[in-house]
Amino acid sequence: MAAPKKGRGPSGGQGRPGRALVIILIAMVALAGGMFLSGHTTPRLGIDLAGGTSITLKAKNQPGKPNAINPTNMDTAVGIIERRVNGLGVSEAEVQTQGSDNIIVNIPKGTNSEQAREQVGTTAQLYFRPVLTVAASGPEQPAPTGSATPTPSGSAKPSGEASPGGEDKGDKATPSASATTQGRAVTEGLKKAPTPTPTNTGEPKPSDSPEASPSADPATAKLQEEFAKLNCADPEQRAAAGKDALPTDSIVACGSNVPGSYEKYILGPAEVSGGDVDDAKGAIDQQTGEWIVSMEFSSAGAKKFQTITSRLSQQQPPMNQFAIVLDGEVVSAPSVRTALSKNAQISGSFNQQSAEDLGNILSYGALPLTFEEVSVTTVTAALGSEQLKGGLIAGGIGLALVVIYLVAYYRGLAFIALLSLLVSGILTYTIMSLLGPAIGFALNLPAVCGAIVAIGITADSFIVYFERVRDEIREGRTLRPAIERAWPRARRTILVSDFVSFLAAAVLFLVTVGKVQGFAFTLGLTTLLDVVVVFFFTKPLMTLMGRTKFFSQGGSWSGLDPKRLGAQPPLRRSRRVSASTEPKEA
Repeated sequence: MAAPKKGRGPSGGQGRPGRALVIILIAMVALAGGMFLSGHTTPRLGIDLAGGTSITLKAKNQPGKPNAINPTNMDTAVGIIERRVNGLGVSEAEVQTQGSDNIIVNIPKGTNSEQAREQVGTTAQLYFRPVLTVAASGPEQPAPTGSATPTPSGSAKPSGEASPGGEDKGDKATPSASATTQGRAVTEGLKKAPTPTPTNTGEPKPSDSPEASPSADPATAKLQEEFAKLNCADPEQRAAAGKDALPTDSIVACGSNVPGSYEKYILGPAEVSGGDVDDAKGAIDQQTGEWIVSMEFSSAGAKKFQTITSRLSQQQPPMNQFAIVLDGEVVSAPSVRTALSKNAQISGSFNQQSAEDLGNILSYGALPLTFEEVSVTTVTAALGSEQLKGGLIAGGIGLALVVIYLVAYYRGLAFIALLSLLVSGILTYTIMSLLGPAIGFALNLPAVCGAIVAIGITADSFIVYFERVRDEIREGRTLRPAIERAWPRARRTILVSDFVSFLAAAVLFLVTVGKVQGFAFTLGLTTLLDVVVVFFFTKPLMTLMGRTKFFSQGGSWSGLDPKRLGAQPPLRRSRRVSASTEPKEA
Protein backbone atom coordinates (compact mmCIF):
# COMPACT_ATOMS: atom_id res chain seq x y z
CA MET A 1 0.00 0.00 0.00
CA ALA A 2 1.43 3.33 -0.98
CA ALA A 3 2.30 5.67 1.83
CA PRO A 4 0.64 9.05 1.80
CA LYS A 5 2.75 11.81 0.38
CA LYS A 6 4.19 14.31 2.83
CA GLY A 7 2.59 17.70 2.85
CA ARG A 8 -0.66 16.38 1.38
CA GLY A 9 -2.60 15.79 4.61
CA PRO A 10 -6.35 16.10 4.49
CA SER A 11 -7.81 19.54 4.98
CA GLY A 12 -11.50 20.11 5.28
CA GLY A 13 -11.22 23.63 3.97
CA GLN A 14 -9.22 22.48 0.93
CA GLY A 15 -11.34 19.48 0.05
CA ARG A 16 -14.82 20.91 0.61
CA PRO A 17 -14.69 24.69 1.12
CA GLY A 18 -18.24 25.02 -0.22
CA ARG A 19 -19.62 22.99 2.68
CA ALA A 20 -18.31 25.47 5.26
CA LEU A 21 -19.69 28.40 3.29
CA VAL A 22 -23.12 26.74 3.12
CA ILE A 23 -23.09 26.18 6.89
CA ILE A 24 -22.38 29.81 7.69
CA LEU A 25 -24.92 30.94 5.08
CA ILE A 26 -27.60 28.78 6.71
CA ALA A 27 -26.67 30.24 10.12
CA MET A 28 -27.00 33.78 8.79
CA VAL A 29 -30.39 33.07 7.20
CA ALA A 30 -31.66 31.37 10.39
CA LEU A 31 -30.58 34.27 12.60
CA ALA A 32 -32.03 36.87 10.25
CA GLY A 33 -35.26 34.89 9.94
CA GLY A 34 -35.55 34.58 13.72
CA MET A 35 -34.95 38.31 14.06
CA PHE A 36 -37.75 39.23 11.64
CA LEU A 37 -40.16 36.61 12.98
CA SER A 38 -39.68 37.83 16.54
CA GLY A 39 -40.35 41.40 15.50
CA HIS A 40 -37.14 42.64 17.14
CA THR A 41 -35.32 43.95 14.09
CA THR A 42 -33.08 46.40 15.95
CA PRO A 43 -30.90 45.96 19.04
CA ARG A 44 -32.37 47.18 22.30
CA LEU A 45 -30.77 50.46 23.30
CA GLY A 46 -29.53 51.33 26.77
CA ILE A 47 -30.44 54.40 28.78
CA ASP A 48 -27.57 56.50 27.41
CA LEU A 49 -28.79 55.95 23.84
CA ALA A 50 -32.56 55.59 24.13
CA GLY A 51 -33.07 58.03 27.01
CA GLY A 52 -34.39 57.46 30.52
CA THR A 53 -33.81 58.42 34.14
CA SER A 54 -30.70 58.00 36.26
CA ILE A 55 -31.07 58.17 40.06
CA THR A 56 -28.14 58.49 42.46
CA LEU A 57 -28.68 57.26 46.02
CA LYS A 58 -26.26 57.91 48.88
CA ALA A 59 -26.10 55.50 51.81
CA LYS A 60 -26.34 56.83 55.37
CA ASN A 61 -25.34 55.18 58.60
CA GLN A 62 -28.30 54.30 60.77
CA PRO A 63 -28.51 55.44 64.40
CA GLY A 64 -26.59 53.03 66.55
CA LYS A 65 -24.89 51.41 63.53
CA PRO A 66 -21.92 53.63 62.59
CA ASN A 67 -20.20 50.96 60.48
CA ALA A 68 -23.23 49.77 58.52
CA ILE A 69 -21.89 51.09 55.21
CA ASN A 70 -19.72 48.24 53.96
CA PRO A 71 -19.39 46.28 50.70
CA THR A 72 -21.61 43.45 51.94
CA ASN A 73 -24.52 45.70 52.85
CA MET A 74 -24.10 47.74 49.67
CA ASP A 75 -24.24 44.59 47.53
CA THR A 76 -27.31 43.43 49.43
CA ALA A 77 -28.98 46.80 48.89
CA VAL A 78 -28.19 46.67 45.16
CA GLY A 79 -29.81 43.25 44.86
CA ILE A 80 -32.94 44.32 46.73
CA ILE A 81 -33.34 47.58 44.79
CA GLU A 82 -32.82 45.73 41.53
CA ARG A 83 -35.49 43.17 42.41
CA ARG A 84 -37.82 45.93 43.54
CA VAL A 85 -37.45 47.87 40.28
CA ASN A 86 -37.67 44.74 38.18
CA GLY A 87 -40.80 43.83 40.14
CA LEU A 88 -42.42 46.74 38.31
CA GLY A 89 -41.63 45.08 34.97
CA VAL A 90 -38.53 47.21 34.29
CA SER A 91 -36.34 44.41 32.97
CA GLU A 92 -33.66 46.70 31.48
CA ALA A 93 -33.00 48.69 34.65
CA GLU A 94 -29.38 48.94 35.79
CA VAL A 95 -28.52 49.06 39.50
CA GLN A 96 -24.87 49.35 40.46
CA THR A 97 -22.60 50.73 43.15
CA GLN A 98 -20.40 53.76 42.60
CA GLY A 99 -17.63 54.33 45.08
CA SER A 100 -18.15 53.10 48.63
CA ASP A 101 -21.53 54.66 49.48
CA ASN A 102 -23.43 55.47 46.27
CA ILE A 103 -25.86 53.40 44.23
CA ILE A 104 -26.78 54.37 40.66
CA VAL A 105 -30.17 53.29 39.31
CA ASN A 106 -30.74 53.68 35.56
CA ILE A 107 -34.34 53.33 34.40
CA PRO A 108 -34.76 53.22 30.61
CA LYS A 109 -37.26 55.20 28.61
CA GLY A 110 -40.66 53.59 28.11
CA THR A 111 -41.25 52.65 31.75
CA ASN A 112 -43.18 54.48 34.45
CA SER A 113 -40.16 56.36 35.76
CA GLU A 114 -42.13 58.23 38.44
CA GLN A 115 -43.51 54.98 39.86
CA ALA A 116 -40.07 53.37 39.72
CA ARG A 117 -38.52 56.44 41.35
CA GLU A 118 -40.96 56.21 44.24
CA GLN A 119 -40.07 52.55 44.72
CA VAL A 120 -36.34 53.26 44.48
CA GLY A 121 -36.44 56.35 46.67
CA THR A 122 -38.17 54.60 49.56
CA THR A 123 -35.19 52.47 50.43
CA ALA A 124 -35.15 52.47 54.23
CA GLN A 125 -36.01 49.64 56.58
CA LEU A 126 -39.51 48.20 56.56
CA TYR A 127 -41.26 47.71 59.91
CA PHE A 128 -44.61 46.55 61.25
CA ARG A 129 -45.63 48.83 64.13
CA PRO A 130 -48.82 48.77 66.26
CA VAL A 131 -51.10 51.77 65.77
CA LEU A 132 -51.72 53.74 68.97
CA THR A 133 -53.42 56.82 67.55
CA VAL A 134 -54.67 57.94 64.17
CA ALA A 135 -56.39 61.13 63.07
CA ALA A 136 -56.96 63.07 59.89
CA SER A 137 -54.25 65.61 59.26
CA GLY A 138 -54.62 68.98 57.62
CA PRO A 139 -53.46 72.57 57.80
CA GLU A 140 -55.70 73.37 60.77
CA GLN A 141 -55.96 70.00 62.52
CA PRO A 142 -56.22 70.59 66.32
CA ALA A 143 -54.59 68.55 69.02
CA PRO A 144 -56.62 65.59 70.29
CA THR A 145 -59.12 66.80 72.87
CA GLY A 146 -62.49 65.65 74.08
CA SER A 147 -64.12 65.53 70.68
CA ALA A 148 -66.00 62.33 70.12
CA THR A 149 -66.08 62.45 66.33
CA PRO A 150 -64.65 59.24 64.88
CA THR A 151 -62.29 59.46 61.95
CA PRO A 152 -62.47 56.72 59.35
CA SER A 153 -59.23 55.16 58.35
CA GLY A 154 -60.48 52.46 56.03
CA SER A 155 -60.42 51.92 52.30
CA ALA A 156 -57.74 52.65 49.78
CA LYS A 157 -54.12 51.81 50.22
CA PRO A 158 -53.16 52.70 53.79
CA SER A 159 -55.89 50.68 55.43
CA GLY A 160 -57.88 47.49 55.21
CA GLU A 161 -58.13 44.25 57.12
CA ALA A 162 -55.52 41.60 57.76
CA SER A 163 -56.87 38.08 57.72
CA PRO A 164 -55.57 34.53 57.38
CA GLY A 165 -54.82 33.33 53.86
CA GLY A 166 -57.92 31.98 52.17
CA GLU A 167 -60.42 33.40 54.68
CA ASP A 168 -63.37 35.36 53.40
CA LYS A 169 -62.72 39.06 53.77
CA GLY A 170 -64.39 42.36 53.23
CA ASP A 171 -63.15 45.84 52.58
CA LYS A 172 -65.05 47.58 55.32
CA ALA A 173 -63.55 50.75 56.66
CA THR A 174 -62.25 50.46 60.18
CA PRO A 175 -63.11 53.57 62.20
CA SER A 176 -60.35 54.97 64.32
CA ALA A 177 -60.69 55.73 67.98
CA SER A 178 -62.19 59.01 68.95
CA ALA A 179 -60.01 61.85 70.02
CA THR A 180 -61.12 61.15 73.56
CA THR A 181 -59.60 57.70 73.58
CA GLN A 182 -56.51 58.56 71.56
CA GLY A 183 -54.60 60.11 74.40
CA ARG A 184 -55.39 57.15 76.64
CA ALA A 185 -54.40 54.71 73.89
CA VAL A 186 -51.00 56.35 73.58
CA THR A 187 -50.34 56.18 77.30
CA GLU A 188 -51.41 52.58 77.70
CA GLY A 189 -49.71 51.48 74.45
CA LEU A 190 -46.37 52.88 75.48
CA LYS A 191 -46.71 51.15 78.85
CA LYS A 192 -47.65 47.97 76.95
CA ALA A 193 -50.86 47.54 78.91
CA PRO A 194 -52.53 44.32 77.80
CA THR A 195 -56.01 45.58 77.10
CA PRO A 196 -56.90 49.27 77.31
CA THR A 197 -60.60 50.06 77.47
CA PRO A 198 -61.31 53.10 75.31
CA THR A 199 -64.64 54.85 75.22
CA ASN A 200 -66.23 56.51 72.27
CA THR A 201 -68.06 59.39 73.97
CA GLY A 202 -67.64 61.79 76.77
CA GLU A 203 -64.90 64.07 77.96
CA PRO A 204 -61.65 62.64 79.23
CA LYS A 205 -61.26 62.23 82.92
CA PRO A 206 -58.32 63.93 84.57
CA SER A 207 -56.75 60.56 85.19
CA ASP A 208 -57.16 59.63 81.53
CA SER A 209 -54.84 62.41 80.43
CA PRO A 210 -51.16 61.61 80.55
CA GLU A 211 -50.43 65.19 81.32
CA ALA A 212 -52.63 65.02 84.41
CA SER A 213 -51.45 61.64 85.59
CA PRO A 214 -48.64 61.60 88.17
CA SER A 215 -47.14 58.58 86.45
CA ALA A 216 -47.36 60.00 82.92
CA ASP A 217 -44.21 59.32 80.90
CA PRO A 218 -42.50 62.52 79.64
CA ALA A 219 -41.81 60.70 76.35
CA THR A 220 -45.55 60.14 75.98
CA ALA A 221 -46.26 63.81 76.51
CA LYS A 222 -43.62 64.70 73.94
CA LEU A 223 -45.14 62.36 71.38
CA GLN A 224 -48.59 63.84 71.97
CA GLU A 225 -47.15 67.29 71.51
CA GLU A 226 -45.47 66.25 68.25
CA PHE A 227 -48.69 64.57 67.16
CA ALA A 228 -50.73 67.71 67.86
CA LYS A 229 -48.34 69.93 65.89
CA LEU A 230 -47.85 67.50 62.99
CA ASN A 231 -49.36 68.64 59.70
CA CYS A 232 -48.95 65.84 57.17
CA ALA A 233 -50.14 68.09 54.36
CA ASP A 234 -46.84 69.96 54.71
CA PRO A 235 -44.24 68.07 52.59
CA GLU A 236 -41.38 69.04 54.91
CA GLN A 237 -43.16 67.86 58.06
CA ARG A 238 -44.35 64.73 56.28
CA ALA A 239 -40.80 63.90 55.17
CA ALA A 240 -39.34 64.52 58.63
CA ALA A 241 -41.93 62.50 60.58
CA GLY A 242 -40.58 59.19 61.81
CA LYS A 243 -37.16 59.60 60.20
CA ASP A 244 -33.95 58.44 61.90
CA ALA A 245 -35.86 56.68 64.69
CA LEU A 246 -34.71 53.41 66.17
CA PRO A 247 -36.96 50.35 65.79
CA THR A 248 -37.45 50.37 69.57
CA ASP A 249 -38.77 53.95 69.55
CA SER A 250 -42.39 55.01 69.38
CA ILE A 251 -42.87 57.50 66.58
CA VAL A 252 -45.27 59.88 64.87
CA ALA A 253 -45.78 59.20 61.17
CA CYS A 254 -47.89 60.20 58.20
CA GLY A 255 -49.88 58.19 55.70
CA SER A 256 -52.06 59.00 52.72
CA ASN A 257 -55.45 57.44 52.15
CA VAL A 258 -56.05 59.13 48.82
CA PRO A 259 -53.91 61.73 47.00
CA GLY A 260 -54.21 65.05 48.81
CA SER A 261 -55.64 63.50 51.97
CA TYR A 262 -53.41 62.53 54.88
CA GLU A 263 -53.62 60.78 58.23
CA LYS A 264 -51.20 61.14 61.10
CA TYR A 265 -50.33 58.32 63.46
CA ILE A 266 -48.64 57.58 66.74
CA LEU A 267 -47.03 54.18 66.42
CA GLY A 268 -45.51 51.87 68.97
CA PRO A 269 -42.09 50.16 68.75
CA ALA A 270 -41.50 47.87 65.76
CA GLU A 271 -42.31 44.24 66.46
CA VAL A 272 -41.78 42.72 63.00
CA SER A 273 -39.32 43.86 60.32
CA GLY A 274 -39.41 43.58 56.56
CA GLY A 275 -36.69 40.95 56.77
CA ASP A 276 -39.25 38.61 58.33
CA VAL A 277 -41.35 38.64 55.13
CA ASP A 278 -40.46 35.82 52.77
CA ASP A 279 -42.81 36.80 49.97
CA ALA A 280 -45.66 39.19 49.24
CA LYS A 281 -47.62 39.92 46.11
CA GLY A 282 -50.78 41.53 44.87
CA ALA A 283 -53.43 39.08 43.67
CA ILE A 284 -57.14 38.82 43.00
CA ASP A 285 -59.25 37.16 45.68
CA GLN A 286 -60.99 34.30 43.91
CA GLN A 287 -64.02 34.56 46.22
CA THR A 288 -64.65 38.30 46.15
CA GLY A 289 -62.94 39.22 42.88
CA GLU A 290 -61.14 42.08 44.62
CA TRP A 291 -57.44 42.88 44.74
CA ILE A 292 -55.64 41.84 47.92
CA VAL A 293 -52.05 41.57 49.14
CA SER A 294 -50.96 38.14 50.34
CA MET A 295 -47.96 37.78 52.66
CA GLU A 296 -45.84 34.83 53.71
CA PHE A 297 -43.51 35.12 56.70
CA SER A 298 -40.36 33.25 57.60
CA SER A 299 -40.45 30.85 60.54
CA ALA A 300 -39.11 33.46 62.97
CA GLY A 301 -41.31 36.16 61.43
CA ALA A 302 -44.41 33.98 61.72
CA LYS A 303 -43.92 33.68 65.48
CA LYS A 304 -43.46 37.42 65.86
CA PHE A 305 -46.44 38.16 63.65
CA GLN A 306 -48.65 35.72 65.54
CA THR A 307 -47.71 37.38 68.82
CA ILE A 308 -48.56 40.89 67.65
CA THR A 309 -51.79 39.92 65.85
CA SER A 310 -52.96 37.88 68.84
CA ARG A 311 -52.69 40.97 70.98
CA LEU A 312 -54.09 43.42 68.41
CA SER A 313 -57.11 41.25 67.61
CA GLN A 314 -58.34 41.80 71.19
CA GLN A 315 -58.07 45.60 71.01
CA GLN A 316 -60.55 48.25 70.02
CA PRO A 317 -59.96 50.58 67.04
CA PRO A 318 -57.50 52.01 66.30
CA MET A 319 -55.32 49.81 68.52
CA ASN A 320 -56.33 46.71 66.58
CA GLN A 321 -54.36 48.00 63.59
CA PHE A 322 -50.74 47.50 62.67
CA ALA A 323 -48.96 49.97 60.43
CA ILE A 324 -46.61 48.91 57.64
CA VAL A 325 -43.98 51.66 57.81
CA LEU A 326 -41.43 52.24 55.07
CA ASP A 327 -38.93 55.08 55.40
CA GLY A 328 -41.00 56.58 58.19
CA GLU A 329 -44.20 56.65 56.12
CA VAL A 330 -47.26 54.51 56.73
CA VAL A 331 -47.97 52.69 53.47
CA SER A 332 -50.76 50.56 54.93
CA ALA A 333 -52.51 50.21 58.29
CA PRO A 334 -54.86 47.20 58.23
CA SER A 335 -56.96 46.17 61.20
CA VAL A 336 -56.64 42.67 62.68
CA ARG A 337 -59.69 40.48 63.25
CA THR A 338 -57.97 37.30 64.36
CA ALA A 339 -54.52 36.01 65.23
CA LEU A 340 -52.35 35.35 62.18
CA SER A 341 -49.09 33.46 61.70
CA LYS A 342 -47.20 32.37 58.58
CA ASN A 343 -49.70 33.47 55.92
CA ALA A 344 -51.86 36.55 55.92
CA GLN A 345 -53.82 38.68 53.49
CA ILE A 346 -54.44 42.41 53.49
CA SER A 347 -57.74 43.43 51.97
CA GLY A 348 -59.12 46.88 51.33
CA SER A 349 -60.05 49.11 48.44
CA PHE A 350 -57.01 48.11 46.41
CA ASN A 351 -56.70 48.38 42.68
CA GLN A 352 -54.18 46.36 40.69
CA GLN A 353 -51.39 48.92 40.88
CA SER A 354 -51.74 49.68 44.59
CA ALA A 355 -51.89 45.96 45.45
CA GLU A 356 -48.84 45.14 43.34
CA ASP A 357 -46.93 48.16 44.67
CA LEU A 358 -47.58 47.20 48.29
CA GLY A 359 -46.65 43.58 47.56
CA ASN A 360 -43.45 44.78 45.90
CA ILE A 361 -42.56 46.93 48.90
CA LEU A 362 -43.24 44.10 51.34
CA SER A 363 -41.14 41.66 49.31
CA TYR A 364 -38.12 43.88 48.72
CA GLY A 365 -38.32 46.63 51.30
CA ALA A 366 -35.97 45.32 53.98
CA LEU A 367 -32.69 47.05 53.14
CA PRO A 368 -29.66 46.92 55.43
CA LEU A 369 -29.06 50.67 54.93
CA THR A 370 -30.97 53.90 54.58
CA PHE A 371 -30.46 56.07 51.49
CA GLU A 372 -31.08 59.61 50.43
CA GLU A 373 -31.74 60.68 46.87
CA VAL A 374 -28.77 62.79 45.77
CA SER A 375 -29.63 63.50 42.16
CA VAL A 376 -32.06 62.57 39.43
CA THR A 377 -30.90 63.00 35.83
CA THR A 378 -33.15 62.61 32.85
CA VAL A 379 -31.52 61.64 29.54
CA THR A 380 -33.75 62.68 26.68
CA ALA A 381 -34.18 60.58 23.59
CA ALA A 382 -32.74 63.46 21.56
CA LEU A 383 -29.48 63.41 23.54
CA GLY A 384 -29.36 59.63 23.29
CA SER A 385 -29.83 59.75 19.52
CA GLU A 386 -27.00 62.28 19.26
CA GLN A 387 -24.71 59.96 21.20
CA LEU A 388 -25.72 57.03 19.01
CA LYS A 389 -25.14 59.10 15.91
CA GLY A 390 -21.70 60.07 17.17
CA GLY A 391 -20.85 56.44 17.90
CA LEU A 392 -21.99 55.32 14.46
CA ILE A 393 -19.96 58.09 12.81
CA ALA A 394 -16.89 57.00 14.76
CA GLY A 395 -17.50 53.39 13.73
CA GLY A 396 -17.95 54.43 10.10
CA ILE A 397 -14.69 56.39 10.14
CA GLY A 398 -12.85 53.45 11.68
CA LEU A 399 -14.31 51.05 9.12
CA ALA A 400 -13.44 53.39 6.27
CA LEU A 401 -9.82 53.63 7.41
CA VAL A 402 -9.60 49.83 7.61
CA VAL A 403 -11.06 49.49 4.10
CA ILE A 404 -8.63 52.08 2.66
CA TYR A 405 -5.69 50.28 4.24
CA LEU A 406 -6.81 46.86 3.00
CA VAL A 407 -7.38 48.07 -0.57
CA ALA A 408 -4.10 50.01 -0.70
CA TYR A 409 -1.95 47.25 0.71
CA TYR A 410 -3.69 43.97 -0.17
CA ARG A 411 -5.53 45.00 -3.34
CA GLY A 412 -7.52 41.97 -4.55
CA LEU A 413 -7.30 40.25 -1.16
CA ALA A 414 -9.24 43.21 0.25
CA PHE A 415 -12.33 41.76 -1.48
CA ILE A 416 -12.12 38.63 0.73
CA ALA A 417 -11.50 40.74 3.83
CA LEU A 418 -14.46 43.04 3.16
CA LEU A 419 -16.82 40.14 2.56
CA SER A 420 -15.63 38.61 5.83
CA LEU A 421 -16.24 41.89 7.65
CA LEU A 422 -19.73 42.03 6.13
CA VAL A 423 -20.53 38.52 7.33
CA SER A 424 -19.19 39.35 10.80
CA GLY A 425 -21.32 42.51 10.88
CA ILE A 426 -24.50 40.63 9.90
CA LEU A 427 -23.94 37.96 12.54
CA THR A 428 -23.20 40.57 15.22
CA TYR A 429 -26.27 42.67 14.39
CA THR A 430 -28.73 39.78 14.29
CA ILE A 431 -27.40 38.20 17.48
CA MET A 432 -27.54 41.52 19.36
CA SER A 433 -31.12 42.06 18.16
CA LEU A 434 -32.14 38.62 19.41
CA LEU A 435 -30.28 38.93 22.73
CA GLY A 436 -32.36 41.98 23.67
CA PRO A 437 -35.63 40.11 24.29
CA ALA A 438 -33.82 36.87 25.19
CA ILE A 439 -31.56 38.03 28.05
CA GLY A 440 -32.29 41.76 28.31
CA PHE A 441 -29.09 42.84 26.54
CA ALA A 442 -29.12 46.60 25.90
CA LEU A 443 -26.70 48.27 23.52
CA ASN A 444 -25.16 51.24 25.31
CA LEU A 445 -22.43 53.62 24.22
CA PRO A 446 -19.54 51.54 25.65
CA ALA A 447 -20.98 48.51 23.84
CA VAL A 448 -20.85 50.48 20.59
CA CYS A 449 -17.20 51.23 21.38
CA GLY A 450 -16.61 47.53 21.89
CA ALA A 451 -18.09 46.83 18.44
CA ILE A 452 -15.79 49.47 16.91
CA VAL A 453 -12.73 47.91 18.57
CA ALA A 454 -13.88 44.54 17.22
CA ILE A 455 -13.49 45.83 13.65
CA GLY A 456 -9.75 46.07 14.21
CA ILE A 457 -9.57 42.68 15.93
CA THR A 458 -11.43 40.98 13.07
CA ALA A 459 -9.31 42.71 10.41
CA ASP A 460 -6.18 41.65 12.28
CA SER A 461 -7.15 37.98 11.88
CA PHE A 462 -7.43 38.39 8.12
CA ILE A 463 -4.09 40.17 7.97
CA VAL A 464 -2.39 37.34 9.89
CA TYR A 465 -3.65 34.79 7.35
CA PHE A 466 -2.87 36.93 4.30
CA GLU A 467 0.68 37.54 5.50
CA ARG A 468 1.25 33.82 6.06
CA VAL A 469 0.10 33.13 2.50
CA ARG A 470 2.36 35.86 1.13
CA ASP A 471 5.31 34.43 3.10
CA GLU A 472 4.75 31.07 1.45
CA ILE A 473 4.72 32.73 -1.97
CA ARG A 474 7.97 34.55 -1.13
CA GLU A 475 9.52 31.14 -0.52
CA GLY A 476 8.70 30.17 -4.08
CA ARG A 477 5.46 28.22 -3.74
CA THR A 478 2.47 28.61 -5.99
CA LEU A 479 -0.80 30.02 -4.63
CA ARG A 480 -2.85 26.89 -3.94
CA PRO A 481 -0.14 25.09 -1.91
CA ALA A 482 0.68 28.42 -0.21
CA ILE A 483 -2.93 28.83 0.95
CA GLU A 484 -2.99 25.39 2.56
CA ARG A 485 0.51 25.51 4.06
CA ALA A 486 -0.11 28.97 5.53
CA TRP A 487 -3.36 27.97 7.25
CA PRO A 488 -2.03 25.83 10.17
CA ARG A 489 0.42 28.50 11.32
CA ALA A 490 -2.05 31.34 10.81
CA ARG A 491 -4.75 29.34 12.63
CA ARG A 492 -2.60 28.96 15.74
CA THR A 493 -1.77 32.65 15.81
CA ILE A 494 -5.41 33.68 15.33
CA LEU A 495 -6.64 31.36 18.07
CA VAL A 496 -4.03 32.57 20.56
CA SER A 497 -4.77 36.21 19.79
CA ASP A 498 -8.54 35.77 20.04
CA PHE A 499 -8.19 33.75 23.24
CA VAL A 500 -6.27 36.60 24.88
CA SER A 501 -8.93 39.12 23.74
CA PHE A 502 -11.76 36.92 24.95
CA LEU A 503 -10.04 36.30 28.29
CA ALA A 504 -9.59 40.04 28.80
CA ALA A 505 -13.27 40.63 27.94
CA ALA A 506 -14.41 37.88 30.33
CA VAL A 507 -12.33 39.23 33.23
CA LEU A 508 -13.54 42.76 32.53
CA PHE A 509 -17.15 41.56 32.47
CA LEU A 510 -16.80 39.73 35.81
CA VAL A 511 -14.99 42.43 37.79
CA THR A 512 -16.89 45.50 36.56
CA VAL A 513 -20.49 46.69 36.73
CA GLY A 514 -22.90 48.69 34.63
CA LYS A 515 -21.92 50.15 31.31
CA VAL A 516 -18.38 48.76 31.30
CA GLN A 517 -19.93 45.31 31.22
CA GLY A 518 -21.61 46.31 27.95
CA PHE A 519 -18.19 46.99 26.43
CA ALA A 520 -16.82 43.69 27.74
CA PHE A 521 -19.85 41.70 26.55
CA THR A 522 -19.69 43.15 23.03
CA LEU A 523 -15.94 42.62 22.83
CA GLY A 524 -16.25 38.99 23.92
CA LEU A 525 -19.13 38.32 21.52
CA THR A 526 -17.36 39.79 18.50
CA THR A 527 -14.16 37.91 19.39
CA LEU A 528 -16.03 34.59 19.30
CA LEU A 529 -17.67 35.57 16.01
CA ASP A 530 -14.23 36.41 14.61
CA VAL A 531 -13.16 32.79 15.13
CA VAL A 532 -16.35 31.53 13.47
CA VAL A 533 -15.98 33.85 10.47
CA VAL A 534 -12.29 33.08 9.90
CA PHE A 535 -12.80 29.29 10.10
CA PHE A 536 -16.09 28.99 8.24
CA PHE A 537 -15.89 31.86 5.76
CA THR A 538 -12.50 33.51 5.26
CA LYS A 539 -10.46 30.31 4.89
CA PRO A 540 -12.96 28.49 2.61
CA LEU A 541 -13.44 31.63 0.49
CA MET A 542 -9.67 32.03 0.21
CA THR A 543 -9.43 28.42 -0.99
CA LEU A 544 -12.06 29.02 -3.69
CA MET A 545 -10.50 32.33 -4.78
CA GLY A 546 -7.12 30.61 -5.08
CA ARG A 547 -8.58 28.46 -7.85
CA THR A 548 -9.56 31.47 -9.97
CA LYS A 549 -7.36 32.78 -12.73
CA PHE A 550 -7.18 36.30 -11.27
CA PHE A 551 -5.53 35.16 -8.04
CA SER A 552 -3.71 32.02 -9.18
CA GLN A 553 -1.73 33.86 -11.88
CA GLY A 554 -0.59 36.45 -9.33
CA GLY A 555 -1.62 39.57 -11.21
CA SER A 556 -0.40 42.94 -10.00
CA TRP A 557 -3.84 43.80 -8.54
CA SER A 558 -4.37 40.46 -6.86
CA GLY A 559 -2.16 41.30 -3.91
CA LEU A 560 -0.25 38.05 -4.53
CA ASP A 561 2.15 39.09 -7.29
CA PRO A 562 5.39 37.08 -6.70
CA LYS A 563 7.53 39.87 -8.17
CA ARG A 564 6.06 42.53 -5.90
CA LEU A 565 6.47 40.19 -2.94
CA GLY A 566 10.16 39.47 -3.82
CA ALA A 567 9.67 35.73 -4.27
CA GLN A 568 12.89 33.64 -4.29
CA PRO A 569 13.57 30.22 -5.91
CA PRO A 570 13.03 27.23 -3.61
CA LEU A 571 15.96 26.64 -1.23
CA ARG A 572 16.09 22.87 -1.85
CA ARG A 573 16.82 23.47 -5.57
CA SER A 574 19.96 25.42 -4.67
CA ARG A 575 21.02 22.61 -2.30
CA ARG A 576 20.83 19.98 -5.11
CA VAL A 577 23.06 22.10 -7.33
CA SER A 578 25.74 22.49 -4.67
CA ALA A 579 25.62 18.77 -3.82
CA SER A 580 26.21 17.73 -7.44
CA THR A 581 29.27 19.98 -7.88
CA GLU A 582 31.15 19.02 -4.70
CA PRO A 583 32.22 15.45 -5.83
CA LYS A 584 33.63 16.86 -9.08
CA GLU A 585 35.88 19.26 -7.19
CA ALA A 586 37.06 16.43 -4.95
